[in-house]
Amino acid sequence: MPKVELTWLGQSFFRILSPKGKIILIDPWKDFPPGNKLFPADFETGEPDLVLVTHGHFDHLGDAARIAKKSKNKPNFKIISIFEIMIYLMSEGVPQEKLQGLNKGGSVVLEGITVSMVNAVHSSGIGPFAPKNLANGGEAAGFVVTLEDGTKIYHAGDTDVFSDMNLIKEMHSPEIALLPIGGVFTMGPKEAAYAAKMLGAKIVIPMHFGGTFGLPGTPEDFQKEISRLMDKPPMVIISKAGEKIEI
Repeated sequence: MPKVELTWLGQSFFRILSPKGKIILIDPWKDFPPGNKLFPADFETGEPDLVLVTHGHFDHLGDAARIAKKSKNKPNFKIISIFEIMIYLMSEGVPQEKLQGLNKGGSVVLEGITVSMVNAVHSSGIGPFAPKNLANGGEAAGFVVTLEDGTKIYHAGDTDVFSDMNLIKEMHSPEIALLPIGGVFTMGPKEAAYAAKMLGAKIVIPMHFGGTFGLPGTPEDFQKEISRLMDKPPMVIISKAGEKIEI
C-alpha cells in the first residue's frame, strides 16, 4: 500500500509526498534572508505541485514567490494562501494563475488533494525582512490537508494553543499533527502538549524549534509534557531536518 512521506526541513517547512506522487511544500523557507540554518545543504525538494503558506512572516512565506516563478513543468501548480498574501504575491510578480486564495473555513480541491484552512492564533504582517515595509498579510492560519487515500495532516502554522482545536478534531479528525513547540514566537512544549491532547492525532511531529533563532522549546521537553498530560499519548516522531518519515 502506498505510504505518505513527510520530511521536516527546519522551522515549519515540510515536504509531503502524497500516495499518488504529488509534492506539497508547506511554509517553504530555505534561502530567504537570514536563511534557514537547519535546511540540509544537499536536499532537493523537487518541483512541487502545491505550496501552502500559513502566514506572512519571512520564515514561512519564505521562498514561495521564487518557487512559483521557477515552476515550469507543473501546469496545475498553485500557491495556496490567505487572500491578502495572494494579493501580495501578485504584487511581487507571481502570475495570478499560479495563486489560489483561501480563507478560514474554506476548502479547495486541487490535484485530488483537499486543503482546508483553519484558525491559528498569531500575527501575519509581511516583513520586516521582506523587500518592502511591513505589509498586510491578513491573518495567520493552519491547514488540514486530506491526501488522495484519505490521510489527514494538520499543519498548525505558528500558533498558541486554542480551545477550538477541539473543533478541528471534531470536524477534520487529523491523523497526523505538525505542531510548533519552540516558544517565544509560538506555543512551547507545555502548550503544544495540550494542543496534542485536544487534537487526538495518532502521530505528532514537532516543528518550529531551535534553528536560526535558537528557540528554547525542545522535542524532549514536549515529549515529557505529553507523557505527563496523557495516559495514552500519541506517537511523537522527532526527526532531524531532511530525514524522511514514511507513514
